[in-house]
Amino acid sequence: MFELSAIGVEWGTFLLFGMMIVLLILGKPLAYLTGFVAMFFAIGWFGPNVLPLLTSRIYSFVGEYTLIAVPMFVLMASLLDRTNIAKDLYNAMQYFGGRIRGGVAVQTLVVAVFLAAMSGIIGGETVLLGMLALPQMLRLGYDKKLAIGTVCAGGSLGTMVPPSIVLIIYGLTANVSIGDLFTGAVMPALMLASFYLIYILVRCYLQPELAPSNTERDDSVSIGKVFMDIAAPGVIIFFVLGSIYGGIASVTEAASVGVAAVLGLAAVRRELKFTVLQESIVQTMRTCGMIIWIGISASALIGVYNLMGGNRFVQGMILGLDVSPLLIILLMMGILIFLGMFMDWIGIALLTMPIFVPIVTGLGYDPVWFGVVFCMNMQVSFLSPPFGPAAFYLKSVAPPEITLMDIFASVWPFILMQLLALSLVVLNPNIALWLVNL
Repeated sequence: MFELSAIGVEWGTFLLFGMMIVLLILGKPLAYLTGFVAMFFAIGWFGPNVLPLLTSRIYSFVGEYTLIAVPMFVLMASLLDRTNIAKDLYNAMQYFGGRIRGGVAVQTLVVAVFLAAMSGIIGGETVLLGMLALPQMLRLGYDKKLAIGTVCAGGSLGTMVPPSIVLIIYGLTANVSIGDLFTGAVMPALMLASFYLIYILVRCYLQPELAPSNTERDDSVSIGKVFMDIAAPGVIIFFVLGSIYGGIASVTEAASVGVAAVLGLAAVRRELKFTVLQESIVQTMRTCGMIIWIGISASALIGVYNLMGGNRFVQGMILGLDVSPLLIILLMMGILIFLGMFMDWIGIALLTMPIFVPIVTGLGYDPVWFGVVFCMNMQVSFLSPPFGPAAFYLKSVAPPEITLMDIFASVWPFILMQLLALSLVVLNPNIALWLVNL
């Protein structure tokens, strides 16, 4: 009987990834195709006796204590989606941005940073901004491409701004301190958000036809209500990030504190209803079910590949290249950008980071810095065609006349800014590490 091991790890690597690409092109779900490929190579390479080793690896993944933070942050985002906390924040920010040319777009980005700091879930933020901000910008006469690009780029900031789920999964996969990752991501995230703001303001002043000069503002609203609506999300952010950076709670505990803060705030505002809780819990279970199944399949696949000697093969091949370490990092960035065009970030993180992180540390780079770089790379993938999850999230709530082609045509300036920010952090790691080193 022919055994797959006879072809060697080199051809085994090409066969493994070739099977995955073919199944992805055929439209098979990532969790199922990854699990199928893992089982195919496990039995074909080692025989049935290897299955207990795979179950042990899967058990160690699902038993990670840090993983509990994921459903907590997803629940936070679900509760925020179903209460008026985010809506009131958006309306309050209009009080300050109403007299600036392009003020509603600026207001949208500021609210996006707040939402990212409260939940770290990109899908919910993009949908929420698409429901709140996009119709208002279109109604006020904003350029369609500017409005769409602002919503997609603002929603994707959830990839970077702590408490980002992407950072949590990377830290879990790469065995890196999630607190350090949160700290390291702060400056790159703010830098990228500032790029967006500067771009919008400059374009609106150079091309006044892109945005109205004097948007609507309700001056009858009291300044007290405005500050209360801004303070409510600030309280949630303070409880989550303050407990982490203050050394009071771990990331997992802070996630639970954040859920309690949202529940308490919703109760005070009389928005905590049984239907809100029920719908939020159901959405959380669906989202986390997807994450867990992809994690289980990816964990099994990487376990099989490592047993095949694949990790040593890839590390030896990359480290054996007669090029500078920076070019090796750029090669990894190219691989991640390519994968991001076709795969979900969860699968990319769980499949590539166990291989890439040892190479990065072997080259002398900090894994915390690489985690920030990875998240910035995944932010590019959220906007990039043909997969571009942010485009599909926005299309689900956008007016019918806005097509996917309109959305992808609108995000290119923001993708270029993402690549600029990514290049700066790659070339100057201190942007991500100076707060950590403090």
